[in-house]
Amino acid sequence: MNKSTLINVLAEKSDLSKRNAEQFVNLMIDAMISAMAQEDRIEIRGFGSFVIRHYGSYEGRNPKTGQTIKITDKRLPFFKAGKDLLSRIN
Repeated sequence: MNKSTLINVLAEKSDLSKRNAEQFVNLMIDAMISAMAQEDRIEIRGFGSFVIRHYGSYEGRNPKTGQTIKITDKRLPFFKAGKDLLSRIN
């Protein structure tokens, strides 16, 4: 499912116009992005949680030249599925 499909499904199931459904989806995504940028944890009961994980720097290798390069610290989003989501899938 992509964003436009989500908007269409939301509009159909909630009797919202597509424009209002799109605004709702955009507001949700923007709120989640800004929370994660501040390293807040997002938990949606029954669905899952999003957290930011910190990865330290390390030495990597350029696959073309074989030269070692330094990889800087990273902050990456991580999703963990909730119990209800896992039980519905399996």
